[in-house]
Amino acid sequence: MTAATNPNPASDPITLEVVRNKLDGIANEMQSTLVRSSFSPIVKEGLDASASLFTLDGETLAQATAIPIHLATLIPVVRTILGKYPVSTMREGDIYILNDPYRGGTHLPDIALVMPIFSGGRPIALSAAMTHHQDVGGMSPGSVPPNATEIFQEGIRIPPLKYRDAGRINQTLVDMLCLNVRVPETFMGDLNAQIAACSIGARRVAELAERYGTNRLPALTGELLARSEQLVRRAIERLPDGRYSYVDWLDNDGVALDELVRIEVAAEIAGDRVTIDFTGTSPQLRGPFNCVPSGAYAGAYFAVLAMADPSIPINGGCFRPIELVLPEGTLVNPREPAPVNSRTSTIKRIAGTIIGALREARPENAPADAGGALHVLAFGGAREDGSRYVVGELIASGSGASDGKDGVDVIETDGSNCMNLPVEALEMDVPIRLHRSELRPDSGGPGAYRGGLGISREYEILSGEVVFTHRGERHRRPARGAAGGDAGARAHSVIRRVSGEEEVIPSKTLVRLQPGDRVEVNTAGGGGYGDPEARPADLLTADFAGGKVSAGSWNAAPAGSAEPAAAAGDD
Repeated sequence: MTAATNPNPASDPITLEVVRNKLDGIANEMQSTLVRSSFSPIVKEGLDASASLFTLDGETLAQATAIPIHLATLIPVVRTILGKYPVSTMREGDIYILNDPYRGGTHLPDIALVMPIFSGGRPIALSAAMTHHQDVGGMSPGSVPPNATEIFQEGIRIPPLKYRDAGRINQTLVDMLCLNVRVPETFMGDLNAQIAACSIGARRVAELAERYGTNRLPALTGELLARSEQLVRRAIERLPDGRYSYVDWLDNDGVALDELVRIEVAAEIAGDRVTIDFTGTSPQLRGPFNCVPSGAYAGAYFAVLAMADPSIPINGGCFRPIELVLPEGTLVNPREPAPVNSRTSTIKRIAGTIIGALREARPENAPADAGGALHVLAFGGAREDGSRYVVGELIASGSGASDGKDGVDVIETDGSNCMNLPVEALEMDVPIRLHRSELRPDSGGPGAYRGGLGISREYEILSGEVVFTHRGERHRRPARGAAGGDAGARAHSVIRRVSGEEEVIPSKTLVRLQPGDRVEVNTAGGGGYGDPEARPADLLTADFAGGKVSAGSWNAAPAGSAEPAAAAGDD
């Protein structure tokens, strides 16, 4: 009996598995199209974009192997669009657009497109793509000003709108968007890549519906969601009931540079559910490190599933057993118009803090703290021919070590999955030279298993004045070790002016650079795991031989990065 004639295909495990893998394959084909078709280096090299499929109810159906932060924050985007444009009003050729964080989005550079998928003349699913656009206007090139104090300084806000109506582009909207960004050609190239990705998803899902039956496909997808939910509930049940707490800190909010920002979570496991309570987290900030609820959910989904069972097929069913308590007016649920452009740093620290809390429930699964920073650099200037450029860099730190395994050097953790720009891509596109890109010795936290190393990169401005944004983390508080392991090295960045002056960057800055100025960035290392005295001799010998650890020093902090005094109430 074929799937097309089986009266209950949802009960057939073979058909279910085939359809599940097909949906995952479609999402990954969308992702490949998105990355390969984009114009900006931050997408085609940095991979800062994601694609996903959704049910008509707004639940995740399948997602690409991309960026967890994007994939989770697409959920409220889709639901907001469905709230304004009901499925019954959708037509073939429609596309919807949104980026406003206070109407379902995450931060302004992340623009989402959503396309209804039709089969047999009626909608059956939705395809969606989110891209971090290199510039969406605002007070600084790259649209991530670390000193913004209101969202109006961060760029153009797009409420849920129709970008394409039955195949006809909204040219008025296009003209308005292009007028408000610094690199309109790049902007439109990336937006068109999103359309291509959504179109591929729509075509492939329609083919799948034709094969298995338009009427039967919802039963199959509903069963896939239900089974993932059941697997997650079983995984949570294997964790001991209880309330587990942890506190970590951001360096500052980009405005009050001497004030640490507290992130406190309490993870309560009760049977097959987990509730994450953020009571005790800092009030909303003046600077742009606030995180709207979609971001808090993204960090929580990532952390809980990573700790419970990362092998479970990911879809909307996985998220049903996870609840959050987000006090209004705090860092994780700010009131409009609080700035939010730097929310990635906060989401990553949220995920790491939840993992820290759950370490008590399942210590064998939990690593030490990661460097957990997506160091963001943005350079904006003009080439010798007068054309403007904006280029962004995404630089990773070291991951935390775990029981039996060293941390990974220079890797994205805790909800992001981006890449730095290759030297050739950067230097071919803009007048900036990269003098060094190398592992940072002695940055991994000592332990029986060593934390992952950070990276050192040095940039020189070759021509023209450049507006430079630096958004770092772990400059003040290191990644803590676990089970007796030591902390990793703190991050450290410095500007060396052509005049010979040196300026230590206090984690975040927005400054102007001149030709000959250099910027050196050193990212943090991950925490170590276990007693450093118990490190196997062969691993330590390899560390010395490979230059990852220098003789006599495991964790040499650079000048200017001394540990600050403990904040009030520090745990």
